[in-house]
Amino acid sequence: MRIGIVCSGGDAPGMNAAIKKFVEISYQLGYEPYFIYDGYEGMIDGHIKKANYSDISGIIHRGGTIIRSSRSKRFFEYKYRKQAYENLKKEKIEHIIVLGGDGSFRGLDVLSKEFDLSFIGIPSTIDNDIPFSDYSIGVDTALNVIRDCIDNIRDTASSFKRAFVIETMGRECGYLAAVSAIANGAEICMIPEINFDWEKVKKRLIKEFENGRNYLIAVVAEGCKSTWKMAKWIEENFNIETRISVLGHIQRGGKPTVRERLIAGEFVCVALNNLDEKNKVVVKQGDKYSFVDIQTLVSSSYKLDKKIIEMLNFLD
Repeated sequence: MRIGIVCSGGDAPGMNAAIKKFVEISYQLGYEPYFIYDGYEGMIDGHIKKANYSDISGIIHRGGTIIRSSRSKRFFEYKYRKQAYENLKKEKIEHIIVLGGDGSFRGLDVLSKEFDLSFIGIPSTIDNDIPFSDYSIGVDTALNVIRDCIDNIRDTASSFKRAFVIETMGRECGYLAAVSAIANGAEICMIPEINFDWEKVKKRLIKEFENGRNYLIAVVAEGCKSTWKMAKWIEENFNIETRISVLGHIQRGGKPTVRERLIAGEFVCVALNNLDEKNKVVVKQGDKYSFVDIQTLVSSSYKLDKKIIEMLNFLD
């Protein structure tokens, strides 16, 4: 049996670890592994190749994805999806493992309904916003990248007695901002999931400055669209010079952490050993892995862990 693997949407550290394990386990189980390069764009253009051990030599420590990724507008059109399927059929590929987010899973769900094809999705997004799953490939590395950045920014913030507003990625999900603020001891955190109480935070910080605080760190999720508003508010209310640091795509790169590499391998192992779980997504809850039907997943919305919200309340 021939199985393909494809990366779709934003890249995430740990994808290469998953790709390496995909090839190794496929051969162990008697399957023929195939790489689909350049995401759904590559599927449409027929960039498909059988994978061997030389392809995965020395990739586990690399960020990004060796088979590359893309966001395909053409895939929204039936004629291009049909073209993609014909390319898969030509290579006799029956199953696909997709590393991506819910948008990527939706794309293959449409394809599988139109043609004789099955897939299993593996959450792979630094946003960590896949419903029913505590973890997505890429998030641990992204958090460690943010940690290093905030640690470095704190050095100059304390040296110059400045405030820094640090913007993290996450679209409409505040996971990266919330966990980073907690883990790095930020004084302010703003995320889409919680209404920011400007007056309450102002009263707390006024007391802190009166008691000796001379710099502060604010972490703002990009989905709030309030980074510059926050910087202006800090300057006006606390008379402290303020700088903005938008971390941007640096969060999507970097060598995957140990945890990232292990969990990426576990996701792939679960998927390949359960190919009968057609058109489902592997999810991780605690130490357990299970499958969620794609329709259930895409009709649900991600919710930030209550424990994280409770810890953020201490910043109010």
